[in-house]
Amino acid sequence: MPTPSMEDYIEQIFLLIENKGYARVSDIAEALEVHPSSVTKMVQKLDRGDYLVYEKYRGLILTTKGKKIGKRLVERHDLLEEFLKIIGVKEENIYQDVEGIEHHLSWNSIDRIGDLVQYFEENPDRVEELKMLQRTNEDENEQEKEDNAEEIVEDNEQEEKEPI
Repeated sequence: MPTPSMEDYIEQIFLLIENKGYARVSDIAEALEVHPSSVTKMVQKLDRGDYLVYEKYRGLILTTKGKKIGKRLVERHDLLEEFLKIIGVKEENIYQDVEGIEHHLSWNSIDRIGDLVQYFEENPDRVEELKMLQRTNEDENEQEKEDNAEEIVEDNEQEEKEPI
């Protein structure tokens, strides 16, 4: 089984090949924001693990094993993004949140999240109920923050009145 770092590379290589038809070391380095030398080391490691075939200066291709895992990793990423959108995570947080959690969930957990996404897609009224609950909770949280702020101001005013 690949490590989380190996998964990031396989996923990115799969996406590059899907989108561009090829994946060069420089493309992978740019996409993952790492040095090309780091990519070369990882690509060699993935070659030894039979995830891809790498020939120096000629490029690389994913093996059947690498394609299968790459596809599954992209599907996992997309599923988690969809899940976070459904549950109301802010758009600007979704990518980083997925990157932070995707390697720490078991495939069983991923499958159950998939079931939940399917449930919400088949029952859009439940999504609306969830959004209503979130709005209610946000309103209550805002009111609680306002109340706490007022208490702090009152406490500070009281402290200023008390003699030392």
